[in-house]
Amino acid sequence: MNLPAFARSRRIEIVGPLARWPEEHVHWRARLRGLLPEPAFEIESIGSTAVPGLAAKDVIDLQLGVPSLDGALPWRERLWAAGWQRGREWVMDEGAAPGRKLYFREPEGERRVHLHVREIGSANHRFALLMRDYLCAQPEAAVQYEQIKRRAAALFPEQVDGYLWLKEPVFQLIGLAAEQWAVRVGWRSA
Repeated sequence: MNLPAFARSRRIEIVGPLARWPEEHVHWRARLRGLLPEPAFEIESIGSTAVPGLAAKDVIDLQLGVPSLDGALPWRERLWAAGWQRGREWVMDEGAAPGRKLYFREPEGERRVHLHVREIGSANHRFALLMRDYLCAQPEAAVQYEQIKRRAAALFPEQVDGYLWLKEPVFQLIGLAAEQWAVRVGWRSA
């Protein structure tokens, strides 16, 4: 099997599900709400640790929905002042959820948290919520997704790029099933 060379290295370990994840999501959402109390900001738990019963990397993923990623971003200054680590900006122009996002990491010395900042109403903002809700509502899909993640971690235990390379196409396929489910049940993002 010929695989592409991957540069980024970080230990990939799938654990759990851990009983502390729901409480940690509540804790981190509350901390963010304390920094950003305005109702214009949406703070949601996303990712695998937000899906009951799903094993995952031990990372709390949160989505901060903001009115805009353009112009003055005073909320970003508040995050930095509270110790959130500057992240990158991603522009995704293909796949199930094109769009921009800003990314932040937890304050230094804190447990691993990924904060994904997306524009409210954008395709990628909606997609993160849809995937969470779909995997919560469809446990058999969550089990299959977990199996892929475990296999990807076994094949690329030290290469996050390799892990994502294998996982991402499957995630997009699950996203297609999630879109069909959304139509069938009348799902709408909040």
